[in-house]
Amino acid sequence: MGELVKMKARRGFAAMSKEQQRQIASKGGKAAHKAGTAHEWTSEEARIAGRKGGIISRGGRGKLQMSEVQRGQSKESRTSRKIRHQA
Repeated sequence: MGELVKMKARRGFAAMSKEQQRQIASKGGKAAHKAGTAHEWTSEEARIAGRKGGIISRGGRGKLQMSEVQRGQSKESRTSRKIRHQA
């Protein structure tokens, strides 16, 4: 027998159009600046954030550096593959 899957209704921001979301977010940003609690980026912070975004994005995936732990694991897996193929 087939199962019936009940779809969840969208709530909050997910139920709003992109334009409604932008309007609400804009009001929040303006209120934060008026209250003096908004974060204002320095050029150095913006540079770092932009670099991180570029690395994470699809265009930067091929340029990612493996962490030291990953390098050790991948080196071990290559060694074990070589041993298996030689046997």
